[in-house]
Amino acid sequence: MKKDVYQKVTDKIIADLEQGELTWLKPWSAANMDGRIVKPLRHNGMPYNGINVLMLWAASVEAGYLSPFWMTYRQAKELGAHVKKGERGNLVVYANTITKTEEQDDGSEEERKIPFMKVTCPFFQGHS
Repeated sequence: MKKDVYQKVTDKIIADLEQGELTWLKPWSAANMDGRIVKPLRHNGMPYNGINVLMLWAASVEAGYLSPFWMTYRQAKELGAHVKKGERGNLVVYANTITKTEEQDDGSEEERKIPFMKVTCPFFQGHS
């Protein structure tokens, strides 16, 4: 059975707390953009939001990454880039809603928004 997305995020935060490494407190470094705090960025420069910011900051600190850019294996391949052998994907969640039209007992139709969440695993780009 797949692990719940919420549980994966919770497990990561708890593991950091147990190790005494609060990676989300200082996710920047002087080598990264002259010490400016930068949100993790998708391969196209769009910033990540929400819990993804904390998760990717933590992954950057743990791996010693300096670049804020992240992408999937497929995106790297399309751009002519390579993912280093042995690299592992890092958890990112995508949340949105879908709208479903349902017929009511009286014959009328009602739209209902259904929230969903899925997990993707981007890889570190390796350069800015």
